[in-house]
Amino acid sequence: MNFSRWIRQIHRWLSIIFTVTVIANFVAMGLGEPPAWVVYSPLLPLFLLLFSGLYMFVLPYVARSRDEQRAGG
Repeated sequence: MNFSRWIRQIHRWLSIIFTVTVIANFVAMGLGEPPAWVVYSPLLPLFLLLFSGLYMFVLPYVARSRDEQRAGG
């Protein structure tokens, strides 16, 4: 499995983890004042999603420029 597939798989699992932490956050808020670790728990998966998503966003542009360099040079 190449690096791009690993990133895509990690991105998928992070999105599931992020969704679960957000749902847990709402449930905890419905039960009363939640502890700080519950409130801030979605932030780690969110930041990791940001980086993996940016990588997947930039990847086609980098591949295109590599192809153009190979064809032109």
